Amino acid sequence: MAADLIILRDHLSGLLAGKLVSVQDKLEELTVVVKAADLLPVMAVLRDSDGLHFEQLIDLCGMDYSEYGDGAWDGKRFAIVYHLLSVTRNQRLRVRVFAEEDSFPVLPSVVDIWSCANWYEREAFDLFGIVFTGHPDLRRLLTDYGFVGNPFRKDFPLSGHVEMKYDPAQQRVVYQPVSIDPREVTPRIVRDELYGSVRG
Repeated sequence: MAADLIILRDHLSGLLAGKLVSVQDKLEELTVVVKAADLLPVMAVLRDSDGLHFEQLIDLCGMDYSEYGDGAWDGKRFAIVYHLLSVTRNQRLRVRVFAEEDSFPVLPSVVDIWSCANWYEREAFDLFGIVFTGHPDLRRLLTDYGFVGNPFRKDFPLSGHVEMKYDPAQQRVVYQPVSIDPREVTPRIVRDELYGSVRG
């Protein structure tokens, strides 16, 4: 581990003692795991502490661990991973927090700490179904308002649940159950030897 990561890890351990579930060095970047109940106080310390100064939230992304490690994962299903940057100290930090409930994942919003989290949280809500309490305007961002389900969940069907099309009789867009006709596509190399020849 690089010297600056060792210093950062020791500083985090000192400031956030008892609030860090784990600290890992992966890909030359620290990843800390915190509990959902400790998320907001930890994020405020990461942003405001003199020794840290993680002023920027670069990104946050939803994660569905239900099939992680070929099904060997036995922890919580949904998590949010925050990517932080300290411009002052030229350091990055990854923070992971797991939602307590798999059936209805809920985490606190960090919009009041980093306002750019607004659209990132809306994206995670739309694609993973993770609800962010305290978010000022939590609604779908990438899918249509009538969309059913959360397309980045591992159990979401590849074909979806409904399809949208324009109905000329009603002169509007309508939703209907997905109608995909099963078909078999046989590659040319598998076809019989007489393919293309005239048969008598």
